Amino acid sequence: MTTPAILILEDGRTFHGRAYGAVGQALGEAVFATGMTGYQETITDPSYAGQLVVQTAPHIGNTGVNREDAESVRIQVAGYIVRDPARRPSNWRSEVALDDELVRQGIVGIAGIDTRALTRHLRDAGSMRGGIFSGPDAERPVADLAAAVAASPSMTGARLAETVSVTEAEVIEPAEHGWDGPVRFTLAAVDLGIKAMTPHRFAERGVRVHVLPATTSWPDLQAIAPDGVFYSNGPGDPATADDQVALLRRVLDARIPFFGICFGNQLLGRALGFGTYKLRFGHRGINVPVLDRSTGKVEITSQNHGFAVDAPLDGPVLAPVGDYGRVEVSHVCLNDDVVEGLRCLDIPAFSVQYHPEAAAGPHDAAYLFDRFIALMEDSH
Repeated sequence: MTTPAILILEDGRTFHGRAYGAVGQALGEAVFATGMTGYQETITDPSYAGQLVVQTAPHIGNTGVNREDAESVRIQVAGYIVRDPARRPSNWRSEVALDDELVRQGIVGIAGIDTRALTRHLRDAGSMRGGIFSGPDAERPVADLAAAVAASPSMTGARLAETVSVTEAEVIEPAEHGWDGPVRFTLAAVDLGIKAMTPHRFAERGVRVHVLPATTSWPDLQAIAPDGVFYSNGPGDPATADDQVALLRRVLDARIPFFGICFGNQLLGRALGFGTYKLRFGHRGINVPVLDRSTGKVEITSQNHGFAVDAPLDGPVLAPVGDYGRVEVSHVCLNDDVVEGLRCLDIPAFSVQYHPEAAAGPHDAAYLFDRFIALMEDSH
């Protein structure tokens, strides 16, 4: 026997299906992810906090869930929307079925709906608030459910990085990830929603990584005496991250090498004086083409963001604020010309909007970790 469930969007569009995972209510921003694989990495990515994730791939759960592939300590999505979940997983690495893990962690989902129609609707109308209701919650009047969706918080203006960040500093040693030589550099990584694979990529290159809370202060950074500073990916509206922008300006003023990914790219943009804005439906998937303007090469990238930097594509230009000199847009999305990277030409700082650690996903952009290590070497 299946439990009925309903998905209601804030514009009134409804989809009827069956409960998947926990039974109850889930509210958040409905967004779609286009990856054909990597569903476990998707749902454990902290950048998806506060969001109802629609998987465009029709079959989900085929390979189960394991401890190794999680990008954080728990499932981060607010709710989960799939078309055709696997009845049982079939993979030698599987440790538990996806639906059982969703139940264990209390993640409310819905299955059996037309996710293609839903995705097309979100592409046309834009990402919007929604609610998944199952069990007794689905039996309430539709007007009450719609009111609950309308009363839920918007992603615009949402400050979420602190809710997914570590609360105490952690240290990732290179020796733990296959590096058998001396430590090359010490990196301060401010966790705004960091994925587990990111410090792994640094550590395997000989970098000791101090993963620091989103509330880290300038004296906290100075105590580590880092060779470089990194800002991670993360959820929410970059316009709310004034504290992290102020800290980043101290880093840039001190000429400490800086590298930012995703949310970190948006905060570098803000620190340099550029604005940010919300995309209509965002970039979420592992197949987004990006042009590296310095080499002319096209990378297929893993992305997960709903906001972008508002910077001129024709550069270089002087940074609008501070004594930061010239900056240029280094990467651009070939689908819609969205800024995908920034590079400072007079100070040691750069960033990209996509996820070069790419778990799951392509590894075209792995060179960016080496580029940052070279930047730290040049600044020594």
